[in-house]
Amino acid sequence: MALLLPLMGFLFVSLLVAAVGLLMSQGATATIEKRLGELRGPTILPTPRADRLTGTLKRLGKMAPQSPSDLTKMRQRLVQAGFRGSEAITVFLGIRLGLALVTFAVLSSPLAVRPMLWVALVGAALGYLLPGMALGRMVGRRQHRIRLSLPDALDLLVVSVEAGLGLDQALQRVGEELAFAHRELSDELRLVNLEMRAGKARAEALRNLADRTGVEDLSSLATMLIQTDRFGTSVARSLRVHSDTLRSKRKQRAEEAAAKTGVKMVFPLVFCIFPAVWVVTIGPAAIKFVEVLFPLANK
Repeated sequence: MALLLPLMGFLFVSLLVAAVGLLMSQGATATIEKRLGELRGPTILPTPRADRLTGTLKRLGKMAPQSPSDLTKMRQRLVQAGFRGSEAITVFLGIRLGLALVTFAVLSSPLAVRPMLWVALVGAALGYLLPGMALGRMVGRRQHRIRLSLPDALDLLVVSVEAGLGLDQALQRVGEELAFAHRELSDELRLVNLEMRAGKARAEALRNLADRTGVEDLSSLATMLIQTDRFGTSVARSLRVHSDTLRSKRKQRAEEAAAKTGVKMVFPLVFCIFPAVWVVTIGPAAIKFVEVLFPLANK
């Protein structure tokens, strides 16, 4: 009975948080649905072309290109991790609350070794925080993969623009070419093309690209392309200069990581290698020293 009241209170608070999160997720407006409604009209596009575009956008429903500025912080983190479905935030909150409840129930049940309330509460708190930590790691890994694939995309963009393609066609072509090697960046470039075909301005689509990924290099690329389009400078020359700058930054990051290796190796050396070395080198001498000073104790 003593554990029943805290459990009921914890369940009530968890359900309240889940309800608030569900209301917040349903309150986010989807810009692409409005665009699809406009594309169905006969004055925007011919009917076959509108139907093809509508079918493409429906097949890519998991990649709904909503404006990240309208999203909550948690939803933006889910978008940066690659979960763009409208139900992503609900599923994430369900996993978080479910894990917390299961952990609390297991640690507070009579079947546990020593059921204690504070241990169950700490376990529930850890179960609530672990999905957020896992989501952060997924975001970091995805951003790292996009960052590594960006130089190849820039090289293809330079080749495509110098071959005579416009920037929109070059982005579409690069997105198709990168589908096998760099899936994440290919999906993002396809979303940019879908947004522009749905009626968004190129500058807004590029800003959404930077916000969806959260990668600093993509943000600088989007800013450069927007400024190039605004001032009318050469796109190919700007892309080539930006590609060289990006490769220099990549080399500097590698040098920085190599310089940090010595500092990171201090802790394994001190706690793992040095004790073994001391046991091997000083151990026999210490045993001999004890045998000489305390002969009676050895007998």
